[in-house]
Amino acid sequence: MKIEQITIKSVALPFVTPIQTSYGCLTHKYADIIIITDELGNQGYGELTALDEPTYIEETLATERIISQQFLQPLLQGVILDHPEQVSDLFAPVKGHYMAKASLEMAVWDLYAKRHEKRLMDLIGGTKEQIPVGISLGMERELPNLLARVADYQYQGYQRIKLKVNPQWDIVPVKAIRDAFPDLPLMVDANSSYRLEHLTQLQTLADLGVVMIEQPFGTYDFLDHAVLQRQINTRICLDENIRQVADCQLAYELGSCQSINLKLPRVGGITEALKIIKFCHNHDMLVWIGGMYETGIGRAFNLQFSSQSGLPFPGDLATSAHYFKQDIINEEFTLTDGFMEVPITNGIGVTLK
Repeated sequence: MKIEQITIKSVALPFVTPIQTSYGCLTHKYADIIIITDELGNQGYGELTALDEPTYIEETLATERIISQQFLQPLLQGVILDHPEQVSDLFAPVKGHYMAKASLEMAVWDLYAKRHEKRLMDLIGGTKEQIPVGISLGMERELPNLLARVADYQYQGYQRIKLKVNPQWDIVPVKAIRDAFPDLPLMVDANSSYRLEHLTQLQTLADLGVVMIEQPFGTYDFLDHAVLQRQINTRICLDENIRQVADCQLAYELGSCQSINLKLPRVGGITEALKIIKFCHNHDMLVWIGGMYETGIGRAFNLQFSSQSGLPFPGDLATSAHYFKQDIINEEFTLTDGFMEVPITNGIGVTLK
């Protein structure tokens, strides 16, 4: 399989509702769509989905564009590959910049699957055709509005709710949701906004029956997370800390968490993500698929990857209409009884408009 051409298309999609997190308010999804063409004319799609500002992790859309154009694409252009797993080795001389790497590596996986007339899930051992779906909510300061949204999403069939929180807005909304929906699987995502001095607040959140607390401390705070995990029974879930399987190994050895939010772009793509799945399975760590507010391209990858039996926990895989009035793909992802169907055509199973 020869990489003949790499094409980039930039997109800007307004969110249906602005998304408020601990690091700011998002009004649009900016992304680059990667189209890789082989010598037979087959095309694979990828998505550069880094955020616009370095508030989630240090990688931004602007920096990853530079790395991709100046360093990664020249390594890939014209290369003959036997398998997509070779891409991660090809990119190894470039340190970090996992999202830029993932955008190209994942496009190669899609290309390879289409070339061999297979779905991506068939290449990675996927078995599930229906994927359990959860949803992530931004910070909503008006409690009646928040409870109405939760009720609506529960009615739609979402199997798990994740709420963005920070030290200034956490116990009040979580208690309100728990009082109104005592049996609802509920978790919180702090996006690194807490410190060790907030241990009492975090314990209170745990006592309210959340199923896990995601990324309470900073991106590199493995030790502080270990201190917290020893003090509470609720699962700590790491997100921003995890860029490669070695980070999972470190978290496991230190006792930093009991769960991993696996985002394919954040770990450099599918090859590394498969290693993380295997490690977590072998060490009894819950792993599940998170989202980056992706376009339909990224969401299709998440669905295909979620088909593996080792991913039973509902991921952040909301429907197309939840984020965007109009997506960039022809297909629409919808929810039926709390599940979403894996696309049935070759590759990731979607086509660009």
